[in-house]
Amino acid sequence: MNQNNIMKNNSIKQILTLRYDCALKKTMPELRWEDYKIKDDSKNISDFVEESITEVISDYTKNVKKVSISLSSGIDSTLVATILKKKFPDLEINSLSVTFSNSFDESPFAKKIAENLDLDHKIIYLENFLKELPSAISIVKKPFWDLHWYYIAKEAKSVSDDFFSGDGGDELFGGYTFRYSKYLSLVSENSSVEEKIRAYLSCHKRDWVPDQEKIFTSKLNFSWNEIYEVLEKFFDNELDLLDQVFLADFNGKLLYNMSPVYKEIHEHLGLSYVAPILNQKLIGYSTHLDSRKKYNSETNQGKLPLIELCKKFKVDHLISKKKRGFSIDTTNLWNDYGKEISKYFLLDARIVSDGWINAEWINKYIERKNLEVNYVNKFLGLLAYEIWYRIFITKEMRNDEELDF
Repeated sequence: MNQNNIMKNNSIKQILTLRYDCALKKTMPELRWEDYKIKDDSKNISDFVEESITEVISDYTKNVKKVSISLSSGIDSTLVATILKKKFPDLEINSLSVTFSNSFDESPFAKKIAENLDLDHKIIYLENFLKELPSAISIVKKPFWDLHWYYIAKEAKSVSDDFFSGDGGDELFGGYTFRYSKYLSLVSENSSVEEKIRAYLSCHKRDWVPDQEKIFTSKLNFSWNEIYEVLEKFFDNELDLLDQVFLADFNGKLLYNMSPVYKEIHEHLGLSYVAPILNQKLIGYSTHLDSRKKYNSETNQGKLPLIELCKKFKVDHLISKKKRGFSIDTTNLWNDYGKEISKYFLLDARIVSDGWINAEWINKYIERKNLEVNYVNKFLGLLAYEIWYRIFITKEMRNDEELDF
């Protein structure tokens, strides 16, 4: 991609504000608000989910003897791993989890789940999460910094050519509970479209900063109205409040970050990837469910059908009670490695000298003590942008260069 394409597609502004890019090639169709209209259905929800997941696995593994699966301590990956083990006992299954230095460590919980299911389990430990960022960026060809999947997929390839995950459970069955209650407290059915968009963005404060517009020069011409336009169609429709959020979540980071980015990584590694929850049959079914069958606003509990299945398989007691996924503490990462690496690249940044990013914003915050997490994440985003720029635009950086300061 050249500089003109950056301007045309608004890619950098979206990546540095929403952490996704609507210019990326989709691997699934974008959902419309009509896809979330409630349909009466007499099916038992958890039974349908189980049958759908099992069908995907059965179709894929007909000629497969060995697979790997990404295993956190959460509901989605635990459920997929359980169905793999219980219903396909002849498969050799290897599970993988990752733990980051100075971050909450889920691996003990994942290890217990693997032991309960009698899976061969491996824990990947990452001391410096940013070390191979140039390699990861050179593969995905976009300036994303949150590329933990690169490390997981690389390890999965060393085990098997066939790789499973629990991706999609959050988006299809209301798993982002940490922001639903906040969102619902900020809006009502009488809220305007812009008020709902602002409330939605306020539930993603780790992705942007209050002085966001000051990051960019006039050359990129950042405007919050452009960001609102990206989200407008998800909130200007007849859906109820929560279904609008579900629609925006599916058509956001999942569709324009995770899915295409993972595809680039898997294809580069020669890895066949399966996300059994994220199949077209289950997408079409789950989106038409009443949101109350997925999320309980009184208890702030989501993924209700998936929880029922985990109870059926008697693995619910093994699941971590707090949703984290593969979570890295970016504040600690900043203090340990990120600040020095960012100073090295951003205080002499090509994205600054070529007129895209304001040096004043970088200089104002980069030495600040106790930097808030959204500013830390923004610096990591700028670091990824600079590395991408040096690899693809100025071509002065090798894609295998390691950030091991």
